[in-house]
Amino acid sequence: MASGEYIAYNFDSKEEIFNALLSMYPFASFEETDDGLIGYISAEELTDEVKGQVADLCVQHKVTATTNIIKPQNWNAQWEASFQPVEIEKFCRIRADFHEAVSGYTHDIVINPKMAFGTGHHETTWMMIKAMSSIDFTERSVFDYGAGTGVLAILAEKLGSQDIDALDIEVESFENTIENAEINNCSHITSIHGELDKIDGKIYDVILANINRHVLLTTASKLYDSLKTDGTLLMSGILGQDIQLITECYTDAGFKVAEIMERGNWRCIRFAI
Repeated sequence: MASGEYIAYNFDSKEEIFNALLSMYPFASFEETDDGLIGYISAEELTDEVKGQVADLCVQHKVTATTNIIKPQNWNAQWEASFQPVEIEKFCRIRADFHEAVSGYTHDIVINPKMAFGTGHHETTWMMIKAMSSIDFTERSVFDYGAGTGVLAILAEKLGSQDIDALDIEVESFENTIENAEINNCSHITSIHGELDKIDGKIYDVILANINRHVLLTTASKLYDSLKTDGTLLMSGILGQDIQLITECYTDAGFKVAEIMERGNWRCIRFAI
């Protein structure tokens, strides 16, 4: 398959647990439909191993899945057809540039997601944004780990941060963060493409990590070393059944649990040192 192509998995499932378990695999985003769920995954990420594991999961939960190829030039049209503004109470409204601005929200963020994750639709992003409303970002340094569209980095700047690093392993996310930062008139965000070692030697006041379980479990010590002693680590991408595993991993690394939030079957944790 050509580089840049995505595969759309159409699942006939409305079972919350099944849909949540799909997050263990490298799907870029999900879209709820009347019949179930569509998961979008890069053709390059859809290895034979991943394909087999998703098929096994479908068998276990008696879910039928069909697939079709999404060509790169069709992706924006796909988003425009399905993307609706997201409202996190009156604190923040996230919209695409083809939606009109609406008054009454503290922050208005324009996101053109393309192939990157992070529009606020998913419970994890929604909780991260909600939790950010109670954190002081004024003149604090911020690390957005797994930046996706850059929405959290953009909000951090709107909340007062003037030193923000936004890192993602996907080149599409790296580029999308730059584009979205420009759309929102942000000038304090540095978009970084690569692995966690790209921020070696830097220590932050706030770390935002909305990422998958595997990455969270393998980076606890590194994130501890990258956070100031009075800093805050806010993370999501955690299923309810994994909460003990994650909290034990991070408390072993030196963190203290300050707050746990939940939305559906997902959890968001605020850690302190």
